[in-house]
Amino acid sequence: MHTTVLDDLRRALPEQDVPAVEECATKLYDALPRKDDLGSNTVMVAYGGGKDSAYAVAFMRAVHLTLAERHGRTFRLRVSTLRHSGMPYPVMANIDRTYRALGLYDDPDAELLLLEGDQVRPFARDLPLPHRLVEFNRVDMLMSGHRTYGDGRSTFCNACNLNVANSFGVGARHDGGVDLIVTGDSPKEQRDYALWIRRLAREAGLKPADARKGFKGTLETLDGLAQTYFREIHGPENADRIEERGVASDIPQKLAFFSIYDYTSYASGAHWKLLTDFLGFVFDEIAFNFTESDCANPALMAHLRGLRTEYVYGRTYGEGIDQYVDFALDLMRRKDFPEHLVEEIRARYATEDGVEAMRKAATRYGEETFGLETGHLVCMVYSPFAGRAVNLHGYLAAEHPELLADEERIRAVLAGRAEDQALAARLERISGLSVTDLRALHDGPVWSPSMDMSTQSGLLAQVTVSDPHQVRIRAKTSPEGDEVLDRVSGR
Repeated sequence: MHTTVLDDLRRALPEQDVPAVEECATKLYDALPRKDDLGSNTVMVAYGGGKDSAYAVAFMRAVHLTLAERHGRTFRLRVSTLRHSGMPYPVMANIDRTYRALGLYDDPDAELLLLEGDQVRPFARDLPLPHRLVEFNRVDMLMSGHRTYGDGRSTFCNACNLNVANSFGVGARHDGGVDLIVTGDSPKEQRDYALWIRRLAREAGLKPADARKGFKGTLETLDGLAQTYFREIHGPENADRIEERGVASDIPQKLAFFSIYDYTSYASGAHWKLLTDFLGFVFDEIAFNFTESDCANPALMAHLRGLRTEYVYGRTYGEGIDQYVDFALDLMRRKDFPEHLVEEIRARYATEDGVEAMRKAATRYGEETFGLETGHLVCMVYSPFAGRAVNLHGYLAAEHPELLADEERIRAVLAGRAEDQALAARLERISGLSVTDLRALHDGPVWSPSMDMSTQSGLLAQVTVSDPHQVRIRAKTSPEGDEVLDRVSGR
């Protein structure tokens, strides 16, 4: 079976990758700690279900089988997939097809894991999303979005990035741990990322872990950042929620990264045949959105931009969508997406009918994935409760004029000065959040994407300033066409 899969892989890989696999196999063998007992070594590769990680898994499977061909034995290959609410079923189907094409299900030297928070279980395509995971992601999205007017990166990506970091720790410590973690980043990129994390920690008033601790120290520093970040988002009183959003760092200090950067090409056009013909990768309309081929959330980011422009700015939904699409298509090209994929996304939003179709799709996705109706999302893009409810009056006047007479009573409920079960229940229905969470929003800050974030305090502001996935535009923020400097961000 090993020989058959390896022969098929060699035929499917781009021509330049075949000698690269041989060279990489030699380098990996030299990096393994127990060369006299290859099967006792474990190497982990993360597989998010997107095009780049699918290619990385295929490449590492070729390395895995090459060492088996050379030595009669090979290392244990652990493939870990972090699952979250934004990962629709077509992504699970792509992963399943990849595993079948690579012969991984039937190989005792392969371990296929599904990570859901701190829970680890064997990968299975048809496993339903646990309710606790959906709620975990939902409340993060709402609390982050209500502090930032539904800004794309802040609403979805910051929490997700910390969850990804946690998944590396969870996957690396599971069942005796691993010896190496495969990365597609160059050593320079790894160093730059570690330095950025340490600088971010110092700016947040935290002490970074000892740099000599390597990846373990990076995870420890990220854990401190996660605790600080989620304290800002959820409020310091929500100790249990903050604790469960930490980053696992209880891994061996000797654990190291193995970079395949010098052996591979991540421009998907270079391995298109491998992806689509051999691995059976499908760029599904639900899973493929802008720069992501494993996540539906970017479609919701664009939708939130449209809603904000329509409801808060009093302009049109299409105007906001155009702003997001212009930003995201440029980002796709900077990430070396094949032009036909860029064109596919552009065409989705090129006409009024296309925009309306995607609006309906995003609305349906928000309802089915997060249990959020349009009214919940509109509420979020106003950010009416955060920052001492600074935007409450405008929100009520525009969307719930029947509650204007109760504005002062609402402020008293949010501030915890009054108890009114009927009013609290109404606020919960229009926001999708508990009154406890609304009070946490009220007592914490609100960050406007049109602000100069460099002048703001807090970790969210620091992350926003250094975020490469954003663009500053002149946007009309009123029906009359008044322009301000605004931020568009996303994936």
